[in-house]
Amino acid sequence: MRVVFAGTPQTAVPSLEELLRSKHEVAAVLTRPDAPAGRGRQIGPSAVAQCAASAGIEVLTPGKPRDPAFLDRLRAIAPDCCPVTAYGALIPRAALEIPRHGWVNLHFSLLPAWRGAAPVPHAILHGDDITGATTFRLVAELDAGPVYGVMTQPIGPEDTAGDLLARLATAGAALLVETLDGIESGSLRAVPQPADGVSYAPKLTTEDARVRWAAPALAVGRQIRACTPAPGAWTMLGDARLKLWPVRDCVPAPDGEPLRPGELSVTKARVLVGTATHPVQLGDVQQGGKRQMPAAEWARGLRAGPGEPGAASLVLR
Repeated sequence: MRVVFAGTPQTAVPSLEELLRSKHEVAAVLTRPDAPAGRGRQIGPSAVAQCAASAGIEVLTPGKPRDPAFLDRLRAIAPDCCPVTAYGALIPRAALEIPRHGWVNLHFSLLPAWRGAAPVPHAILHGDDITGATTFRLVAELDAGPVYGVMTQPIGPEDTAGDLLARLATAGAALLVETLDGIESGSLRAVPQPADGVSYAPKLTTEDARVRWAAPALAVGRQIRACTPAPGAWTMLGDARLKLWPVRDCVPAPDGEPLRPGELSVTKARVLVGTATHPVQLGDVQQGGKRQMPAAEWARGLRAGPGEPGAASLVLR
């Protein structure tokens, strides 16, 4: 089939690469306009735009996919189908009606669970054991179209959202191409999603990523993993903001009094933090403009009183 692929971030690149290796003709790529990225926030093309340009493919970057000039160009290209992975904007009805096989979206959840922008973080945050990817036909309602195919992926106890999304992006790319193959051959038909089991996964905000130490240790660990690498879990120590990477769960309580939620226990080898249940051990941290480092190294500079580290007045909030 002749296709126009829509995608923007690095997560979508495996889908484009798999399409380029397939029998389908990638006539053009639709991606979001150039935007700030990286540490220096330099304006530049998306990861998908860079991949397409290196392959010599036309790149379409309308401000909005309802722009008349884009719709005219899409009609001129005349794709049979438009596969989509993480494009980042709603496709209007006028565009949905152009390809004869519609727009086929690769979504990183087992629909109808976790419709929306952040299915992988929400699956981790809510303690799902299994997730996966789904291909479905785009309709006007959010992630509600009929399903073509699914693949499953277990969620490991140490998986971050970044880890899991990377695996799903690779495995899902193969599913997307298999779906297009089935549509072209006529062997695949879309099946309506069940009415039960619908849940939504809005994008996690910076405030969502502030660690809730009053929650049980298991929930604290899930929250941090769900927010890694973005938007990045964080907490406050006094007036200083501290970015956190995944913690180690099920740490035995230290000798003496139990730790209150957010209370630190600092030794040369490790840093424990109290939760609503048992403490967790901090992994890497980053304070202010400093570098990322192991928590024990960071904690060497902490002083609770005159000269000695201690937990009594060191509380994360």
